Amino acid sequence: MDQKKINPGVKCVVNTCHYYSEGDHCAASKIEVQHRNAHSSTETDCATFKPNNQSSMS
Repeated sequence: MDQKKINPGVKCVVNTCHYYSEGDHCAASKIEVQHRNAHSSTETDCATFKPNNQSSMS
């Protein structure tokens, strides 16, 4: 398993994302959160999400 450099301070619980790192951390070098003029967290979206291509999850 390759080591991913975690992004401190960014919590991510989406374990189906390529950038997910054990302990609910994000290993993306940067993140993009959308939508402009959102008024609540339900109106936002992590545009950095990339599906994990592993055939099975542990």
